[in-house]
Amino acid sequence: MTLLAEDTEAADLGLRWKPGFATLGPAFLTELRPTPLPDPYWVGRSEAVARQLGLPPDWHASQATLAALTGSLRIAGTRPFSTVYSGHQFGVWAGQLGDGRAIMIGEADVGNDAGLEMQLKGAGRTPYSRGGDGRAVLRSSIREFLCSEAMHGLGIPTTRALCVTGSDARVRREELESAAVVTRVAPSFIRFGHFEHFAANQRDDELRALADYVIDRYYPACRTDGRFGGNAYAAFLEAVSERTATLLAQWQAVGFCHGVMNTDNMSILGLTIDYGPFQFLDGFDPRHICNHSDTSGRYAFNQQPNVAYWNLFCLAQALLPLIGDQDLAVSALESYKTVFPQEFEGRMRDKLGLADAAEGDRPLVEGVLKLLAAGKVDYTIFWRRLSHYMADGNAEPVRDLFPDREGFDAWMLSFSERHATVDLGQAADLMLRSNPKFVLRNHLGQQAIEASQEKDHSGVATLLALLETPFDEHPGHDAYAGFPPDWASTIEISCSS
Repeated sequence: MTLLAEDTEAADLGLRWKPGFATLGPAFLTELRPTPLPDPYWVGRSEAVARQLGLPPDWHASQATLAALTGSLRIAGTRPFSTVYSGHQFGVWAGQLGDGRAIMIGEADVGNDAGLEMQLKGAGRTPYSRGGDGRAVLRSSIREFLCSEAMHGLGIPTTRALCVTGSDARVRREELESAAVVTRVAPSFIRFGHFEHFAANQRDDELRALADYVIDRYYPACRTDGRFGGNAYAAFLEAVSERTATLLAQWQAVGFCHGVMNTDNMSILGLTIDYGPFQFLDGFDPRHICNHSDTSGRYAFNQQPNVAYWNLFCLAQALLPLIGDQDLAVSALESYKTVFPQEFEGRMRDKLGLADAAEGDRPLVEGVLKLLAAGKVDYTIFWRRLSHYMADGNAEPVRDLFPDREGFDAWMLSFSERHATVDLGQAADLMLRSNPKFVLRNHLGQQAIEASQEKDHSGVATLLALLETPFDEHPGHDAYAGFPPDWASTIEISCSS
């Protein structure tokens, strides 16, 4: 692998580094250095993530830091590496995969025994690039950077992004594009596919070492969980199932399409990971497919909860040599079927301003979703307008969204009856905290990308500021919360993005 020309030099980010994943040894990773990019420049930075890492206020002032986070300068105290994993892609076993364009810098010590892994995505070829160039392009890097922070602002578990750095170096995709690197941050980037890799190759010792590492680091309660006869691996599978169920309920409630839910894109910590052909719904269409490469509709919006369970079943199969009992593994998966509907209904009650559950809430939710789908009503705008209706009593802006006025009026009557004994002020507050004004729509991202391609990164900064606090009003920025233009429907995002 390529060594940096500045091998004797190093940028000191002022962080302490923990051994972390690297302690698992060479069976799990390959040490290497990023491949330098010439003349890097800043595209976007998240000061919130910088604070989380404990970086100093002037962390971005140094050219050495800029070079280091573009892969052109070694970071003091680190030994970068990429990891190996396998997985199912579009429901088909794909065999060995791995970090094809992500290079782990290391795990930063952020205190209280916690750590945050840092990756450079787009930093060059690795042993797992499978013939690819290991690079990322500016447009996909901006999308990942913004959506990582947007999901965090929505309160949805996610990997984070510290920054995007760009270069005028050219990368060929469908056409020549500018190269970029996004610095990703998470407690762990371990995926279902890491476990599948060692299980598929019947390497039970490595499989056990990986499971023990993850349990001891992130799921220690599984060691003392007595519900599976003391089987920590079954308890671990159940815990992952429940975190995944909660994540999917949050995706569905906010109208988020991931687009490529392969098992190698599923986080063992229940985080949203690997932002590629994602999309927040515009007009509500349960069958919407956001990935142009998904010709079968496997990852359509309404299929996501079932796909997540299918992926968990693959994880269960991988863990079976450790669990040792198929019935126990199936039992550990069952919690998904309970937790997902409970979490989803809870999220939808919040969106409706209902602090407590009552009989008839499910038909109320199902009824409005059917109306939204029938009229292809803008999902985010509907919920935000409904929130304001609860605050000001003016239903016309909401009613105007629906072609079926009679159907909406009938549903609104049921909605009002349900709130007859509810404190309307508290309901309005709950709704405004549950229904964002701003989401990262494709056309907003595209506009910021096109400006950045001309070296104007102000659009990225503006979007970041709005998406970090998406429930706030942000006066003067209503255009970012408006209906998408007609051309937005022509944007195609594929796996290559």
